Amino acid sequence: MVTINCDMGEAFSIYKLGDDERLMPLIDVANVACGFHGSDFNHMRRTVRLAKQHGVKVGAHPSLPDLQGFGRREMKIGREEMVNCILYQIGALKAFLDAEGLPLNHIKPHGSLYGMASRMEEIAEAVADAADVYKVPLFGMKGTLHESIYQRRGHTFVAEYYADLDYNPDGSLIVTREHDAKDATEAASRCLRAITDGKTRTVAGNDVPTGADSICVHSDTPNAVEITQAVRKAAHSYLPAR
Repeated sequence: MVTINCDMGEAFSIYKLGDDERLMPLIDVANVACGFHGSDFNHMRRTVRLAKQHGVKVGAHPSLPDLQGFGRREMKIGREEMVNCILYQIGALKAFLDAEGLPLNHIKPHGSLYGMASRMEEIAEAVADAADVYKVPLFGMKGTLHESIYQRRGHTFVAEYYADLDYNPDGSLIVTREHDAKDATEAASRCLRAITDGKTRTVAGNDVPTGADSICVHSDTPNAVEITQAVRKAAHSYLPAR
């Protein structure tokens, strides 16, 4: 069953980011920021409570330690340090989940950490090391080290398709510091093709294979609510009722 997931809970202190209140009722799974690229202790708990209110499953969305760059700048970091960084963040979110009586559903690295794990063995192994502790599924991209290493390590792998990001000719994601608004109808059409045909069109015009166990929308995309509504409507026969 295809689900819709959303990267959210990324506000910080008095600064708001994303319309989590309107997005939460539209999604199945929330990837909650853990404080290293966005969020803080108040926003983490608030997001967990909002997910509980709407029956949405919650996963950890750990990042490189890069609050200033919103976790979208790469850095050089070794395997052990990366594992500790990830465990630290998941532990914080897990405390709020425990407080609200919710389980940790999955782990999904954020931003540049996600991209690094897709092509760098040491980083992918570090993510799997952290998952060894919590024994939950890992979200990632089909045909990358996400799939091969996570599965080799015995973890359940959930292949994602991105509704609001473009794809490079080699099938990798184009991740920008800030996300632009996308045409919601076109995004929904692309998602439906990814679900039914397992393919997507890149910026160069070629088709590449893609997985679509779950469709991702970013809460910081300006029209995220519109995109999520369109995706759910277009793919209604493949998505669980909400």
